[in-house]
Amino acid sequence: MAGEGLRIGTVRRPPRGVAKTDWAKLDYYDLWFPLLSPTQELVKLALSAEDGKTWATFERKFTAEMKRPDAAHVLDLLAALSHTTDFAVGCYCEREERCHRSVLRKLLAQRGAAFR
Repeated sequence: MAGEGLRIGTVRRPPRGVAKTDWAKLDYYDLWFPLLSPTQELVKLALSAEDGKTWATFERKFTAEMKRPDAAHVLDLLAALSHTTDFAVGCYCEREERCHRSVLRKLLAQRGAAFR
């Protein structure tokens, strides 16, 4: 989409059967960055979250994962870059409100990220 800038795929696994050279061409993402995706255990929890309580558990656990030094440093970097560079953080989920992207958005906002 125009204006998205670099599209960062924050998914646990890249699309099956799709060559790395085709990710951007087939409109998945430009760069695969699994460091900002939930662990496989949490992916399963998120996919099974049919109520607010289960989703809140996922959100709490994923937020804890993102406090690990490597992830926290990347979130700090993205928040800083957001003031000068266009980029998009995405995955395969259709609904952001029930996706780890909504948690990433909150974490970036806490770090002062700029959003369009």
